[in-house]
Amino acid sequence: MTASDTSSDAVAEAPAYCVHCGQPSPGGADHDACHNPRTALEPPRFCVVCARRMVVQVTPVGWTARCSRHGETASG
Repeated sequence: MTASDTSSDAVAEAPAYCVHCGQPSPGGADHDACHNPRTALEPPRFCVVCARRMVVQVTPVGWTARCSRHGETASG
């Protein structure tokens, strides 16, 4: 097993976090406020893998969100 194998295993086993509040999604947090029509249009603010606050840039044609550890995500 190489170092890259262990890092990919760690990412695969990491819990998923809410992109709007940063709390663990499958756990005890109440996410009703995070899943409504208004937040459906909002860009993600937290990384889904590590819950770090992301750098978000909103433009007239979409948005980009960048995690310092996991890279960039863009609107469709």
